[in-house]
Amino acid sequence: MYAVVRSGGKQYRVEEGTQLTVAKLAGQAGDKVTLSDILFVADNEAIKAGPAALKGARITAEIIGHTKGPKIDVLRYKNKTRQRKTRGHRQDETTIKILKIEGLH
Repeated sequence: MYAVVRSGGKQYRVEEGTQLTVAKLAGQAGDKVTLSDILFVADNEAIKAGPAALKGARITAEIIGHTKGPKIDVLRYKNKTRQRKTRGHRQDETTIKILKIEGLH
């Protein structure tokens, strides 16, 4: 059984036991979170999609830890004036482990 879930504006294909990194979620390491924005669920040959078919379905996950993503360098340059500005950014991320996909029957 697998599901497609939306978190932080991105979509992820998850199964029970899957470990993935998503945009930062509120909570501490060890906390349980519920992902309720489920787009699609496939169980062997049965497929369910859409809000009506997935009403009440939820995915339970455990927060493993918080990290920062890779550094992105941003450079602003204006020619003929010797203006240069360099900035960097690291996105906050959360690593979660999918524990259970439920509420489909």
